[in-house]
Amino acid sequence: MLDKNNIPAHVAVIMDGNGRWAREKNLPRAEGHRRGIRQAEEIIMAAADIGIKYLTLFAFSAENWKRPKTEVAILMRALDDFLNRNTQRMKKDNIRLLVIGRRQPIPGYLWERLAMAQALTKDCNGLNVVLAFNYGARAEIIDAVKKLSQAVLDKKINLSDISEENFSNFLYTAGIPDPDLLIRTSGELRISNFLLWQLSYAELCFLDIYWPDFKRGNLEESIIDYQKRVRRFGGIPACRTGR
Repeated sequence: MLDKNNIPAHVAVIMDGNGRWAREKNLPRAEGHRRGIRQAEEIIMAAADIGIKYLTLFAFSAENWKRPKTEVAILMRALDDFLNRNTQRMKKDNIRLLVIGRRQPIPGYLWERLAMAQALTKDCNGLNVVLAFNYGARAEIIDAVKKLSQAVLDKKINLSDISEENFSNFLYTAGIPDPDLLIRTSGELRISNFLLWQLSYAELCFLDIYWPDFKRGNLEESIIDYQKRVRRFGGIPACRTGR
């Protein structure tokens, strides 16, 4: 049973395995991505119901542009379809959409659609869905360093005042709490250039199922596993050790 008093405030998900799911079922990769989008919709609603405050979904990495152009086009259309189906629904259900990642080379029509969805849901204060699209953690850190350096040159911040806390203010995720729990599907045991700074103290959960098969029950099981862990943040929990 879920402990409602210990729900992770921020859950990040690497939604991996759409293509392999489709291949094993002798289906086109496009069908895998379509099913993956449907599962994302299901998990968003489940997260809102469970009481998670932030759900970050790794939807498209900066490295995904290396895929065949036809597959990239399919992924762009899949996000467009997702926004068409869900933007009004998210507003109705008090769900806010945020997007992190670089603007270029996302097609202009899609960037405008993302901007419209964010504007339409900006006053929602329930679940925050953070869509990592054209996102890479190393690029994010480089962009943050550039912005921080410019702030120093403009004398908006002193070099001696730079800290972990104010560095975070220059990341794409400024104002968003660090993830408590990271879930990755597909059985891969790596974080793939995702939220490298923010995941420093997150609990990690790797599942040997493909994303299109990830259900609400899998999300709940991952949270139950999270609730059994002791988060030390470098310290020693006296309540468990007795010392």
